[in-house]
Amino acid sequence: MELALWIAQIILAVMFGMAGIMKSTQPKEKLAKGLPWTTDVSTPTVRIIGISELLGALGLILPAATGILPILTPIAATGLAVIMVLAIVTHARRKESQAIVFTVVLLAVSAFVALGRFGVFGA
Repeated sequence: MELALWIAQIILAVMFGMAGIMKSTQPKEKLAKGLPWTTDVSTPTVRIIGISELLGALGLILPAATGILPILTPIAATGLAVIMVLAIVTHARRKESQAIVFTVVLLAVSAFVALGRFGVFGA
């Protein structure tokens, strides 16, 4: 179980890290080409989402790897799961079914990490 959790954490950290850097640094007009939902929200909102994803990515790896406040790892995974629930709502309103499928996968993996690191699976 430990190996599966680490693999999931690394995959999530890479995905959310890349997305977070992109959303927190690129101009909104450039983001809108690949992320059409960004046209519906303000630039500060996009930046906050990006920074939250980036911090979540760091929280998935650093506390568990260093042993410093490891409780932050499942909290970070829970926070990312909440972001994914909100993303699903946004994509549903925009009728973006393909984006919903990908977001549900990220939600499921985030929930797996959160539950696993909180000890629900006996890990």
